[in-house]
Amino acid sequence: MAKNLVIVESPAKAKTIEKFLGKDFKVESSFGHIADLPSKELGVDVENDFTPKYIVDKEKKALVKKLKDLANKAETIWLASDEDREGEAISWHLAEELGLDKKKTKRIVFNSVTKAAIQRAIENPRDINYNLVNAQQARRVLDRLVGYELSPVLWKKIKPGLSAGRVQSVAVRLIVERERDIEAFTPEASFKVSAEFKTESGSVFQAKLGKAFDSKEEANAFLEQNIRAEFSVAKLDKKPAKKSPSAPFTTSTLQQEASRKLYFSVGRTMQVAQRLYEAGLITYMRTDSVNLSGEAINSAKDAIIKNYGEKYSKVRNFTGKSKGAQEAHEAIRPTDMSNQSPSLERDQEKLYDLIWKRTVASQMSDAELERTNVRIQADKHSEEFTANGEVIKFDGFLKVYLEGVDDEDLAEEQDGMLPAMKVNEILYNNYITATERFTRPPYRFTEASLVKKLEELGIGRPSTYAPTISTILNRGYVEKGTIEGTERKYVQMVLEANKIKEKNLTENVGSDKGKMVPTDIGTIVTDFLVSNFGNILDYNFTAQVEEDFDEIATGEEDWKKMMKNFYKDFHPNVLDVEENADRASGERVLGKDPKTGRQVSVRLGRFGPMVQIGTVEEEEKPLFASLLPDQSLNTITYEEAMDLFKLPRKLGVYEGEEVEANVGRFGPYVRFGKTFISLPQDESAMEVEMERAIELIKEKQKADAPIANYEGEDVTKGVGRFGPYIKWDGMFINVNKKYDFDNLSQDDIEELIEDKKKKEREKVVQNWPEKGIRIEKARWGRHNIIKGKIKVELAKTVDVSKMSLEQAAELIEKKTPKKKTKAKTKSKK
Repeated sequence: MAKNLVIVESPAKAKTIEKFLGKDFKVESSFGHIADLPSKELGVDVENDFTPKYIVDKEKKALVKKLKDLANKAETIWLASDEDREGEAISWHLAEELGLDKKKTKRIVFNSVTKAAIQRAIENPRDINYNLVNAQQARRVLDRLVGYELSPVLWKKIKPGLSAGRVQSVAVRLIVERERDIEAFTPEASFKVSAEFKTESGSVFQAKLGKAFDSKEEANAFLEQNIRAEFSVAKLDKKPAKKSPSAPFTTSTLQQEASRKLYFSVGRTMQVAQRLYEAGLITYMRTDSVNLSGEAINSAKDAIIKNYGEKYSKVRNFTGKSKGAQEAHEAIRPTDMSNQSPSLERDQEKLYDLIWKRTVASQMSDAELERTNVRIQADKHSEEFTANGEVIKFDGFLKVYLEGVDDEDLAEEQDGMLPAMKVNEILYNNYITATERFTRPPYRFTEASLVKKLEELGIGRPSTYAPTISTILNRGYVEKGTIEGTERKYVQMVLEANKIKEKNLTENVGSDKGKMVPTDIGTIVTDFLVSNFGNILDYNFTAQVEEDFDEIATGEEDWKKMMKNFYKDFHPNVLDVEENADRASGERVLGKDPKTGRQVSVRLGRFGPMVQIGTVEEEEKPLFASLLPDQSLNTITYEEAMDLFKLPRKLGVYEGEEVEANVGRFGPYVRFGKTFISLPQDESAMEVEMERAIELIKEKQKADAPIANYEGEDVTKGVGRFGPYIKWDGMFINVNKKYDFDNLSQDDIEELIEDKKKKEREKVVQNWPEKGIRIEKARWGRHNIIKGKIKVELAKTVDVSKMSLEQAAELIEKKTPKKKTKAKTKSKK
């Protein structure tokens, strides 16, 4: 047994660290937290100073026993979980649950998984920082109290199965309020004027009028003033300017930039960054700090001088604005600045390249620019056109990197160079356009811009951004928009060759594709919480709580005292709302049914948003119809609501089977007998006709027709959510790009099937065919026990090689649905 036991959080990190430490060190993983609050009870003793009750999950018990045995045999135990509050709590739980001897236990932290960083950490151990542990406990306990007490109120007052969270509910509120701003927005039209001019030397450039016109008549009158007008340069200004690089990445700025430039979701960014960190390629990826160590600055300087020359190097020290910078001491940066392009899988390569460029650019010289402003006058009016140009005299950091922006309105215009001109020079006008333009509503949040807003408000910390977003999406309070937008007409008038012509043009507006859009249930829950728990949903309160956690982390505040102050107001509020608040359903009355005169309303029902004709108080039962996926309780019209009662629409009969159009949980579809065929995104169940339905049926029949036969079983093909596939003997077999999917040969099909059969055989690690039970490899290092259609997922920590048939059968038995039997009565004799 090795003298030293090192315990880290993840197996990937354990593998990397093992390379750096000698034979005297054994590195094991805790697979994250080994203890947590119980999932099926509050787990907080409110009457006893809010003492949390931590338990070891049954899936972790074998792992804890293994770690305890190894710790008992080791001379020194090194707790090497991450350097933030969550990591500190993991080390504390390990010390408590494993019963570690304080004399034998050392806590080490490092912000990069490199040999030098690990050795430095081992040379500088410390004790567990209980201030950090208490800050994590405070967050965990407060969030448990909020979620555990608010959720039952939502079940009672809105709908069973709902949940609330301190940070998540505030994030949803931001999205709901932004959507309301968009719905309330009325676009205002104006006419913006631009022109193309030519210099005496024949060079062409663009210019704009400094004002817009409120009406078409005003714009047209201005164009008329320019008929046969003569233009000249009134003023010419040239000024030097500088542009400085952005600071190195924090968690938030990395998420924003990866979204803008790589189109990564926040969760995807953090997953890829985690893998880069565990491989020893970047520093710790959860940080508020923009600081770089002296070692990193010198390394960046060497890389810049080597790649670009000394004049491109400028040492910079950045300081962050965040008050509680989550105890991390460096920004996210490469561990080795000389390693510009490591060989990685595609996503990791892209993100590493972004981090490398941002870090290097932060230590480079300013870009030196020359900005030119030209004012153009006319002899027939006093309005001036302006043209701006920008020439890069020295590219500096721009040679490597320029930060992106979120909103189009904030995008800097890269005007480029203007031709050489002089004051009073005559200019020739090629054309002038007056184009109708509309004011824009506020932008919907993307994942990254939501993170930016949360950070600006002081809500959440680096470790909470990604989980917050995944939670509100998974709960169905928010969804990613799918609307492509609608067509809007606008007018453009063009003055060319002394004649004004009018054009009618169109543009696409209102697209929410990929943006964060609140669902009806998200809006109703938010309104209820804001109305009844305004303090919890208050932005300033939520930010203040984060500052309290920061003060606990530095030992300036007692976490239990903070809990008492919070709970003494919160708990009575919960009891009062539970007892006295009205139910919430988002109900809107739209009008009356023309046939019966009964009330027509929309509200949230048991199975989602719906239209209702009639009320429960009436003798006749109400009629119901579900809203379509792209409809909302807030915006649906009376006409749209009444149309829903026309579904399902009977279209006719084809090949002896009835054909109808309807909407289900997966969207609009055509039903042909027992076959369901989804309609394309841009087609509606309200509008599809029989002719189109027959086209779709034929396409489906053709797609489902066998393309071959193998071993007596038909082979069919299709395209699913994971791409093209063939289906044979109940197996779905993905077809990769190596094959021509449209022209699969018999040899291709046989090869695909045999490869799949081989992989299926290799997946089996334990097999008891006489009992119909087997253990198979699953995703993410897990295993499944399978019997028929019953599947039991095992924890990563379970050693399947030692599992017996009896153990496997017992787990299958627990998972097997119990048959309901009718109670029998025995007659007494």
